[in-house]
Amino acid sequence: MVAKLTDVAELAGVSPTTVSRVINNKGYLSEKTKQKVHEAMKTLGYKPNNLARGLQGKSPQLIGLIFPNISNIFYSELIEYLEIELFKHGYKTIICNSQNDPAKEREYIEMLEANQVDGIISSSHNLGVADYERVRAPIVAFDRNLAPNVSIVSSDNFEGGKLAAKTLQKNGCQNTIMITGNDNTDSPTELRALGFSFQNPNGKIFKIPNNLSTIRREMEIKSTIINHKPDGIFVSDDLTAILTMKIAHQLKLNIPEDLKIIGYDGTSFIEKFFPQLTTIRQPIDEIASLIVDILLKKIKGEKTNKDYILPISILSGGSI
Repeated sequence: MVAKLTDVAELAGVSPTTVSRVINNKGYLSEKTKQKVHEAMKTLGYKPNNLARGLQGKSPQLIGLIFPNISNIFYSELIEYLEIELFKHGYKTIICNSQNDPAKEREYIEMLEANQVDGIISSSHNLGVADYERVRAPIVAFDRNLAPNVSIVSSDNFEGGKLAAKTLQKNGCQNTIMITGNDNTDSPTELRALGFSFQNPNGKIFKIPNNLSTIRREMEIKSTIINHKPDGIFVSDDLTAILTMKIAHQLKLNIPEDLKIIGYDGTSFIEKFFPQLTTIRQPIDEIASLIVDILLKKIKGEKTNKDYILPISILSGGSI
């Protein structure tokens, strides 16, 4: 049975109000009284409610993380790095999986505000600008334009798109295409497509929505390869790049002899378990560190910039 504040008061021989004052360090209390309360808490395994303490004017030391799909390898690794960085600074995390659902995202934001979290880190964008402007907690976004007052951290998506196209060209590709997900012009990720087009104006871009079933996506990718016969493909994320490689093998295309493929993200998972994929690497550890630094500045009321862009690099594999 979970111990309650009244249980601590009874064991310590003091009133519940005194226990609350000890927990919140309010008013004058003798060291003897404090010691009795702390010993009772330890004996009963009582843990103070940080959220309730936050409502009494103390910081709950909590940060909300809102991401569209926490099962995505890139997001999973980024969340891990964020949690590690935040913990170093004394903050715990609440992870919210919005699943690209506006109603769910709105409920999570309301829940985080009700619990008076110290800040929010979001990479989800299903709501309007006005929804984010109403949020009182400091917010930092990853790869999303949420609102004019929200700082954005991202990798250099434009240069990443350019580097992908340039790498395919340098390796002899004459008919390159790009496969990307949903068309979201509010996302800096759209800059990957712009960078690709800048470097390769004749390269066609095919948008295959991420919310399609795997079977539907496979059909769309297979149809694109059969109909357009590319010799090089830039895919805007590594998981779709792996799916594209699988389809190429089904079509009896040899990689990289018949078809060269380059992805985007470069997680440690890809590096360890799928090293044959050439990909544009985002510096996930540096992204997490920068996001946390900016959020801490916002919490302290310090001035921050609107955009922070980190350099990308290429992770060479056997698909080029």
